[in-house]
Amino acid sequence: MLHNFYPSEYVDSAYQIDFERLYKKGYRGVIFDIDNTLVPHGAPADARAENLFVFLKKLGYRCCLLSNNKEPRVQMFNKNIKAEYIFKAHKPRTANYKKAMQLMKTNADTTLFVGDQIFTDIWGANLVGIRTFLVKPINPKEEIQIVLKRYPEKIVLYYYKKWLKQKNRNDK
Repeated sequence: MLHNFYPSEYVDSAYQIDFERLYKKGYRGVIFDIDNTLVPHGAPADARAENLFVFLKKLGYRCCLLSNNKEPRVQMFNKNIKAEYIFKAHKPRTANYKKAMQLMKTNADTTLFVGDQIFTDIWGANLVGIRTFLVKPINPKEEIQIVLKRYPEKIVLYYYKKWLKQKNRNDK
């Protein structure tokens, strides 16, 4: 049952993902969460985020921001990014993951999702069949409802890491 919450990969940062290699494998769209995935909660896009989107677009990716935030927050982040976006996404509901793929003209086999929360970001993308990247939160300062979700996330991550070790042993 916990497997529904497991990411395809767990990495330190969205900025460490080898998007070039993934593009060569056929991925053409990336859906991103914003807060604590690309920048600290509530922050505007910084140079690192802007450079990532320039790089992705140059590679040929289509990008979409998928956020549970209200539109002003998403617009503020997207000002210089200029990606497609969906606000008030109601993650983990699947409808807006599907809408993001429609906007990018991709499908589950050609789309990646990058986010920092298991019970919203990763679970929703998994339900749609998208390859997922769970990243470590950029900043530990978070809203109380997110802080409270981090405790059960630790349990899921414990079992995920245990499952991954077993899987790696079996693959040898």
